[in-house]
Formats: sequence, C-alpha cells, structure tokens
Amino acid sequence: MTEIEQLLARVEGKARNTRPWGWTSLPEPVDAATVARAEAALGFRLPPLLAELYLRIGDGGFGPEYGLLPLLDSPPADEPAAVVQYLAHRESGRQDPEWPWPDGVLPISHWGCAMYACVDCLDPQAPVLLFEPNADEADHAWYVDAPSLTAWLRAWVDGTGWYEETNEGMDLAPWSDFRIRTTPTPAS
Repeated sequence: MTEIEQLLARVEGKARNTRPWGWTSLPEPVDAATVARAEAALGFRLPPLLAELYLRIGDGGFGPEYGLLPLLDSPPADEPAAVVQYLAHRESGRQDPEWPWPDGVLPISHWGCAMYACVDCLDPQAPVLLFEPNADEADHAWYVDAPSLTAWLRAWVDGTGWYEETNEGMDLAPWSDFRIRTTPTPAS
C-alpha cells in the first residue's frame, strides 16, 4: 500500500466516524463524470489527491471544522459547492479589484466568519491556504495553512492542525505568492 493509499484509508476511517458541524451523514462519493464537469467549469484540473477524496470518500462532509464542501452540486439551503464558491469569488474579485481571488485557488472548506481553507490547484504540491478576509486588505488575508494537501489531511487525522485547541496561538505564514498570482500580466 502506498503512502497516499494509507493516508486515504486513514481519512476514510476518520470521515466515517466523525461528523463536522451541520452534517448528519457522509455524502456518497461523486463519479468521474462529476469530477470532469467540475474541472471543465473551473478551467483547471483538481490535484489528484483532492479528486480521490471526492471519488472515494464522499462529496464533502468530512474534514476539519465544517468539513469539505461538496464539489459541484449542493443540497438546497447548504453551503454552496466548491466550484460555485470559486466562480463566485473570481467574479467578485473582478468586480472589486482591491480583493482579487487568485486563479486556481479552490475553496474546499468553510471555517466560518467568511474564512476558507483553499487548495492551490495550480501548484504541483497543492498547498492549502487559509483565506481570512477579516483583515484590513487582501494582501493580509492569505496564509499558508499547510505546504500540501497531504500535510493538511495528516494534520486533521492526527489532530495537529492549527485549529486544534492544543495549538491555540499557532501562527500561519503569509502566502507570499498572493500578489504574483493576482496581478494581471501586461499584454505583449
């Protein structure tokens, strides 16, 4: 069994035995066609590990705090799905250039107070970023939650994430690529 297979097994075990706030059961996994539709709507591919979470474990409803968002479709009255959130944030960023949303940064989990855990789908390491919009300006709203989705999931199953009571006061580093990823490149 590979290291990723072992991690997926651990995540699945914890997902089956814990319910984040607001979830009563673990949703069924999505199929490959749903992942393909999501990627077409987004305009980029999901990191392989993120796709596997949705394909093998469930369409959201597990993970830290409020759990992973559904990928493409949300039940009525629930938090909008990850793809819907991404597209809305990108449009909002076009409307308000002071608060741009980086290309390829997919919100995957809501922390409350408009904060999101997001995966940088354009980075091969798939780092998880924390979007904390309660800052004074967009430059100070993005932090590195984990250097990879793998590390983020390990922190959840091991109970070592910054959000755990035992890690109160743990500081996250600012995401240094924010301006690089949100500044339009001049046309040649």
